[in-house]
Parts: sequence; C-alpha cells; structure tokens
Amino acid sequence: MGEQVTELLRRLFQRAVEVADPMKSLAASLPEKPAGRVVVVGAGKASARMAEAVEAVWGPCEGLVITRYGYARPCKGIEIVEAAHPVPDEIGHSATQRMLDLLEGLGEDDFVLALISGGASALLTAPAGDISLGEKQDINQKLLVSGAPIGQMNIVRKHLSRVKGGQLAAAAYPARMLALLLSDVPGDDPAEIGSGPTVGDASTPQDAKAILERWKIDVPASVSQVLAGRTGVLAPDDDRLSRVTNTIFAAPSQSLEAARLLAEENGCDVEILGDALEGEARDVAQEHAALALKRQEARSGSSRPLILMSGGELTVTRRGDGIGGPNAEYALALAFALKGAPGIHAIACDTDGVDGAAEVAGAVIGPQTLSKAEKAAVSVDRALDNNDAHGFFETLGDQVVTGPTLTNVNDFRAIWIC
Repeated sequence: MGEQVTELLRRLFQRAVEVADPMKSLAASLPEKPAGRVVVVGAGKASARMAEAVEAVWGPCEGLVITRYGYARPCKGIEIVEAAHPVPDEIGHSATQRMLDLLEGLGEDDFVLALISGGASALLTAPAGDISLGEKQDINQKLLVSGAPIGQMNIVRKHLSRVKGGQLAAAAYPARMLALLLSDVPGDDPAEIGSGPTVGDASTPQDAKAILERWKIDVPASVSQVLAGRTGVLAPDDDRLSRVTNTIFAAPSQSLEAARLLAEENGCDVEILGDALEGEARDVAQEHAALALKRQEARSGSSRPLILMSGGELTVTRRGDGIGGPNAEYALALAFALKGAPGIHAIACDTDGVDGAAEVAGAVIGPQTLSKAEKAAVSVDRALDNNDAHGFFETLGDQVVTGPTLTNVNDFRAIWIC
C-alpha cells in the first residue's frame, strides 16, 4: 500500500509540473507575430523553454534569453545563454549587458516580447552604480541564507540593479512590449516574478536599506551609496511603462487544480490549503502535521483518503552547513512531527526540479521514514540542526530527482491521509 501511495503522490507532482510546461501553456497567450522588427528577450529557469514555445508558433526570432545552467533548449533564432543561479556569475552579467544593448535604440514601431520566469532575479545581473559583481554575489548569498521572505529579497535586488523593477521595459521604450510571465511567487504579483523587470514598483531605496538592516546583512560602501540616492526602479505610473502589457500565462493555482483533478480521479478527497503559503519550512511542517492528525481523527472510518495540497514558497534560515532546501526540510520536519503516525504519507518538491541549491526536487515521507532512518543510523535531529535534509533523504533513498523540468511554478506539497 505504501508504494502505491508514494507512486500516486509522485504522479500528482508530475501532473502539476506538466500543466505548467510552456510548450503546452504559452501559445494561448501569444498573439500573431507583429509586422516589423520583433525582438525576444527573457530570463529565468523556464525562459529557454518559453523561447522554444514561441518559435514553435512564430518561427525563428531575433533575441536573447538567459537561463540556468542545464536548462537550455534548441532555438533557431533566439540566442540561449546559460548562467549561474541562485548566485549570479560573470556570464549572466555580460549577457544582461548584451540584452540591454539589443534593446537600445528601438522605436515606436518595434515590438519586444519579454519572457520572464522565476530565477530571473539572479540571471538578469546588472549591478547599479559602482557595485561590483562580487559585491552583488555576496549580498545575494547572504539574502538566500538569511530566512528573509522572497518579497523582501526582491525589493533589495531591484534597488541594486539596472534592469529590475521595470528597468528592462524602460530600456526598450518607446517600443511596444508584451511580457509573458510564468509565476513562481505567492500571490502571483507580476512585480515579484523575477523581481519585476517589466513592472514598476512603489518601494523605495529606504525600504531596501531597512530590509538589509532587519536581516543583519552588512553591505559595502558602494551599496550604501546607491541606496542613499534615487535608484533606477520605475514607479508604477512611469510613462516608460505605458506601452507594456504584462500577462501571467501559468501559475501555481493552475498546477494545484490539475493535481486536484487527478487525485479525485484516483478516489481521493482533496483540501487545498492555498497556493501562496509562506514561512519557515519547519514551522509550516509542524502546522501541517497537526492539521493532518486532526483531519485523520475526524475522518476515522471514511473509505476515501484525503489529500491536503498546498503551494507557495517556504524559506529556510540557515543554521548549519548541510545541503537542504525548503522542500526537503519541510518533509523532514513533517516526518519528525508525525512521529511515524500510520496512514499518512507526503511529498514536497519544487516544480523547477531544484530545491535550494541541490539538483533535487524534494522528497517523500511515510510512516516508515523514522524507522528507516534508525536502521540507516541517520539522525533526524542532527539533519535538522545542520540543515542537511537532502543528505538525510539521499541516505534513505527517498529523494525526488527530476532533472530540469523547464518550468517553475514554485513548491508543491501533498499529504495523503487515510
């Protein structure tokens, strides 16, 4: 029974990924190819797949897209550049400058298609002022391990950049622009997807400075100098955004709905806890464990299993030096809180196939997780203390490894209860 449940959970996750594949979801939002010059630009973990989907409809196009290493796709006209994520590198830096050069000098009759997905915050790299790439890398790394919510991280990123917060759109003005967005953020706010390179933002440099202070992130003089003045982030009503249309063509809610339908087809009831959950991974796991046990008690005697589904983006405050992203840490903390309760299994994965910095989507757990760990002589407590959830599940053979999924609609979690 346990293997059948685990297989169903893996199928639900795969369904959530499949429905967000740009090759299946983007064409419906793509207009007829405009007459005149058309330039395609973009960035993100799904951007190369998005470019592939565009050329499948429009044919070869002029353009440049930056994606994560290992996520390139074959395109006939659009140049695909692979760069580092989540910490930017020189290749991403130089490609971003070439993208800005490509947009320079466009006129009112030209058309720009921008393809933006999660990951663009790191892949579009153009530090503001005198900030060096090394300084930008250091701040980005510190933000990633600080436990700061993604929205606050993006405010900082915008004000330290020459391309985020509407500045990519400003570079293309007065050309018309359609930005197709694949959402990986809680609430599907276009300004948060990839730090909003085509969307204005009402935040201020002072907001960014306060966030850095709140999370105790020391910054060099170059960053302080940039934040002391007026950064290039565009206000939402800036005239340079007047010719931009932002369209979200795929989002976490659609993936959860597809997984819900599949679960119901397989004889399960489904309760969706939300597609925009945020918080510390281990804290949310404890809440979900308590809820699962409560639902199990209330449904005692029911012949139909119940699945609790949720999406969003959890965070991890780094305490140790292990390898563990928010999905694996959630799964580990969930197993610990459930203490081997019979009849409860779960999966937690990132839909882009990368949980944290590991090339692993996430993990599955069940009633036997803790006993398997005891037999394998691995400690749940030590793994949690060291943020080493991926190492823990690798030992148990319970990782979910997909390779590049070529999409990104954030986390997927499902708890099976019977």
